[in-house]
Amino acid sequence: MKRTLESLESQPLEGERALVRVDFNVPIKDGKVTNAKRIVGALPTIEWLRQKGCRVVLMSHLGRPKGKRVAEFSLEQVIGELERQLGIPVQFIADPLAAEAESLTRKMKRGEVALLENTRFYAGESQNEPELAKGFAKLGDFYVNDAFGSAHRAHASTEAVAHLLQPAVAGFLMERELQYLQSTLAEPERPFVAILGGAKISGKIDAIEALLPKVDEILIGGAMACTFFLAMGFEVGTSLVEREKVDLASRVLDAGGDKIILPVGAIVAQTLDSDAELRSVARDSIPAGWAMYDIDQDSREDFIRRIRRAKTVVWNGPMGVFETPPFDAGTVAVARGLAAATGDGATTIVGGGDSAAAVAAAGLESKMSHVSTGGGAALELLEGKALPGVEALDES
Repeated sequence: MKRTLESLESQPLEGERALVRVDFNVPIKDGKVTNAKRIVGALPTIEWLRQKGCRVVLMSHLGRPKGKRVAEFSLEQVIGELERQLGIPVQFIADPLAAEAESLTRKMKRGEVALLENTRFYAGESQNEPELAKGFAKLGDFYVNDAFGSAHRAHASTEAVAHLLQPAVAGFLMERELQYLQSTLAEPERPFVAILGGAKISGKIDAIEALLPKVDEILIGGAMACTFFLAMGFEVGTSLVEREKVDLASRVLDAGGDKIILPVGAIVAQTLDSDAELRSVARDSIPAGWAMYDIDQDSREDFIRRIRRAKTVVWNGPMGVFETPPFDAGTVAVARGLAAATGDGATTIVGGGDSAAAVAAAGLESKMSHVSTGGGAALELLEGKALPGVEALDES
């Protein structure tokens, strides 16, 4: 287990500079943050450090500027919302590598907060460049990683810098993510059900293979189900399939046996247009010229029954084209099923990405045990992979 922020409780932290990697990769429109969830998620760590009298130096990436200074990706746009959330002024350090940057951090008063410019403005960030990490390390006396959404990247601000500052610990958000996605799933209360969806089997095959020995059932929805249908000898019309993965799907079906639960039917249409005709068909009766865009009502009811019987549920990936109503119905039904299971006492974990977006859109975030802030990082943990940004932290 990794060392956490609370392990520093007994250490003299007053006046120390805490270099904190946060995930402020937030949506911005016209220079304003339109969704502050990731900023809010970092507040417990920031406030704890402030109360300990630390000088708090925050760093994050924003977008994909590809090693160049691009105005639309400047983190200066986040300052206003961060100040609003914290209720204090926040200093912006436009060039973390400038000679005066270190001096600025040392002149900060206890409890003050500064935000560095976008780490991805430097090409060495994505290359995990040691020299860039050394530049970042000059701005702190110890390191806190609270950016779970970036922990699967071996970047200078998430991996290399952690080896240069001690202690290097997990923040509260990171700790919570690891508690649910590692500890809880390592020894789940049973029945343990996984739900996987999305477009392609190739994007989830590692997760399927890693979860199969651990789960009691895997419910599979989304377009990826069509590749399994094809492996079962069914026609899939114009549905999105990966024909080169049919043999792989066959092997998964053989290996999984009764653990693999597929939709019994599909909602199909010829286009995604709002006025398109919809049909509900059995999974072996998708007509030519039609595509599966959601799971049908019988599948929803079957999935919900299995979810409600479970004691631990993890979900990653939508059941259909949830961005385009009415093809969001299957995904919303699964979200409601998880919410009901939570109320029944089950531990329900939503693995970030599209699933988290769907739960948020349905207004059900508070009804889940945990909604991950990192789609890619959550999926890699489900696949049994080590996250570089976590591995670099101190052991407890």
